[in-house]
Amino acid sequence: MKGARTGTTGSVDLDAGPSENTQRWARFVATCLIGGLVIGISVLGLHFGAPHQPSLRIWRRKKKPVRVYMDGCFDMMHYGHCNALRQARALGDQLVVGVVSDSEIIANKGPPVTPLNERMIMVNAVKWVDEVIPNAPYAITEEFMRKLFDEYKIDYIIHGDDPCVLPDGTDAYALAKKAGRYKQIKRTEGVSSTDIVGRMLLCVRERSISDNQNHSSLQRQFSHGHSQKLDDGGSGTGTRVSHFLPTSRRIVQFSNGKGPGPDARIIYIDGAFDLFHAGHVEILKHARSMGDFLLVGIHTDLTVSANRGAHRPIMNLHERSLSVLACRYVDEVIIGAPWEVSKDMITTFNISLVVHGTVAEINDFQKRDCNPYAVPISMGIFKILDSPLDITTTTIIRRIVSNHEAYQKRNEKKANSERRYYEDKAYILGD
Repeated sequence: MKGARTGTTGSVDLDAGPSENTQRWARFVATCLIGGLVIGISVLGLHFGAPHQPSLRIWRRKKKPVRVYMDGCFDMMHYGHCNALRQARALGDQLVVGVVSDSEIIANKGPPVTPLNERMIMVNAVKWVDEVIPNAPYAITEEFMRKLFDEYKIDYIIHGDDPCVLPDGTDAYALAKKAGRYKQIKRTEGVSSTDIVGRMLLCVRERSISDNQNHSSLQRQFSHGHSQKLDDGGSGTGTRVSHFLPTSRRIVQFSNGKGPGPDARIIYIDGAFDLFHAGHVEILKHARSMGDFLLVGIHTDLTVSANRGAHRPIMNLHERSLSVLACRYVDEVIIGAPWEVSKDMITTFNISLVVHGTVAEINDFQKRDCNPYAVPISMGIFKILDSPLDITTTTIIRRIVSNHEAYQKRNEKKANSERRYYEDKAYILGD
């Protein structure tokens, strides 16, 4: 055969070929390993030696948070406001809230019941709020909208599906809608500030004949003349029937969803917490600072009525519970807490300290035959806390009553503006 070697010295070495191939393969693998190692070291050198390279910065860059903005008067803040803020927060990662100034409210609606400083306390206390802007304008102007986008890095402006109408009948959010940076949430049915004003006016209907005639007009306007009856499931207190229908889902949405740790110091405070206001917020904040977990007892409607008068509470048990649950200082509530704090209750909830504020509707409990705090006092776990603000539910009611004519005009103005809005909308749509 051509090229073949024969004989003893020229015979083919059967081991030579495979051995040479093996060596070549080994050299190839070694080269690859060394090359890969060099490349790897080079990449690591770039990573640690030049951490500001654009390509690596892009790889490590975190996702930009979506910031949403919602504004409002938040006057006599209630669970409907809180639910709106909860829904707004769900549309982004951070919620910035603008609180309209007193002067802007007066110009567009009429006098506010609660001044700006109290409204700021209320909004700051809502657990879904990340940042608050005081003295926000009532209408979203071009200048303010640019400030929101550029300075506050707002991505979307949020409002409810109910109209917000300016005195000239135009939409307060027209510019945000035109810019394509507007999102809408569903309004919470069954409550409004107007409705709450009517409930308060029912609490003071024992007046002179002339006052009663004027009050009856207000009562029809604000409360439609409805009163709560026993067969309606109410307490028979005369308080207006609430349109609020509580569901377990709504309570879960407002709840924190976690209990105290095994060694947590649990603080307990109870009360009616009717017309949840800045005074409530500040005492709850103070109470929370005393421990690790704040448990709040909300008294039943019948209990409140028995202790504070036939037309209390103004807000029913579930409305009051949601308002308290929305507060960032509150960890859990007892819906329908007993009037007396018993030994069994203290043991069941592992309560470390029971507290009570110096400013309250009822502060003569120690003089009564039946002291609701007798047990914690005897156990040495009761403490009186200095209330930071001198505000009660009665304070809010007196503000309304003393200026009820102004609030009547305010609500008539609001009703007329909304009526014009819907009439114009119907005309445009051809209805």
